[in-house]
Amino acid sequence: MAKTLYDKIWDAHVVHQYPNGDCIIYIDRHLVQEVSSPQAFEGLRNAHRKVHRPTAALAMPDHNVPTTSDRLTKIDDPESVEQLKHLVENTRSTAMPYIEMADERQGIVHIVGPEQGFTLPGTILVCGDSHTSTHGALGTLAFGIGTSEIEHVLATQCHIMKKSKTMRVDIEGALGPGVTSKDMALEVIATIGTAGGTGHAIEYTGSAVRALSIEARMSMCNMTIEAGARTGMVAPDDTTFAYIKGRPMAPKGAHWDQAVAYWRTLKSDPDAEFDSVVKIDAAKIAPRVTWGTSPEDSLPITAAVPAPSDFKDLNKRAAVERSLKYMGLTPGTPLSEVAITNVFIGSCTNSRIEDLRAAASIAKGKKVASGVKALVVPGSGLIKKQAESEGLDRIFKDAGFEWREPGCSMCVGMNPDRLEPGQRCASTSNRNFEGRQGKDARTHLVSPAMAAAAAVRGKLTDVRQI
Repeated sequence: MAKTLYDKIWDAHVVHQYPNGDCIIYIDRHLVQEVSSPQAFEGLRNAHRKVHRPTAALAMPDHNVPTTSDRLTKIDDPESVEQLKHLVENTRSTAMPYIEMADERQGIVHIVGPEQGFTLPGTILVCGDSHTSTHGALGTLAFGIGTSEIEHVLATQCHIMKKSKTMRVDIEGALGPGVTSKDMALEVIATIGTAGGTGHAIEYTGSAVRALSIEARMSMCNMTIEAGARTGMVAPDDTTFAYIKGRPMAPKGAHWDQAVAYWRTLKSDPDAEFDSVVKIDAAKIAPRVTWGTSPEDSLPITAAVPAPSDFKDLNKRAAVERSLKYMGLTPGTPLSEVAITNVFIGSCTNSRIEDLRAAASIAKGKKVASGVKALVVPGSGLIKKQAESEGLDRIFKDAGFEWREPGCSMCVGMNPDRLEPGQRCASTSNRNFEGRQGKDARTHLVSPAMAAAAAVRGKLTDVRQI
């Protein structure tokens, strides 16, 4: 019977299936960070269990780490100190591979996994973080799990869940100038809604997807969770193999040849049936920006802030009214006239070297607008090092951006990089929920180039004008 990419990877990992449809599936790889793991390790100790396969995991700090240059000697938040301490102790006591904060490889787990060759096609990868869907860009079945599930994976290298339905999102055609995979992701979420992918594993297909680099595919798969699906995937191809080859943890020699031969089989069969199919014309996608407090609340930058009356559904009207009140926006205001106070370029969505190059190309020779605070936070120490070797850091600093150390930073208010109440940020992160970047903070999701354009103009800006 014809199979989808998801079917092929899932079927290869089923250990046992129960009559009710629950399956025990084998987990190949497990990324561990400081926020979601302490209780899991404690649960193991209380049950007198060991980590079953420590070398199948890779741990590093990312959420709580400061991004300032003195972070190795100064962390003010006691809870962050405690979580970071537990991560060190737990990994050392179990012989789990650990990348410490002082290591140049340290960074956001979803950046470092692919960067180190830990993320591989055809594997199942989990992490205690919802944006684990990022890794699907390499043909990996990847999804986030909760604390009790982390404990179970550590103890057994297995996970229990039901098989998902499948959705194909087909994006055909060529993207226009200034349009990126971040805009593609926002377009998909606006099209199907934040619950549109619930219960599904999404496979992204089409010529526009195939034309993307692996880094751009990762940005798109990263935001799959914002469309309601836990998993987003792109079938591996020559672009994938070229990205992985030679990375520290990737197969070598004859093992590489064997791996590639298998990876080439990981694509949906031509006659495979999906439970649902969504088609999008790439040529019609414009640079997008969110206006509300949900990732589905996005429009082309050329549009205006909508009014509650623009929506037929009464519940949606109420949600829009609440969002506009929180965001401090007036219906009818052109999005390109919305002034911002902050810019954040970073997060597991958009902090890779291609993202920094795109932002730097806009910032070069310009200055951050008066009254705007702009941060650039590379996704890993290796990305930071490469950016500096290319002179990107100098471009940003000359323009007035702050150049920081790697970490999750302002994506989530769990470290010192937070917005103050009422501040408005053009952000390359993945969520614009109420309070996501700080209490009563206002977030507009954009691509890296759009964020840089907003920084130099002092307002949301159509990057195509620059």
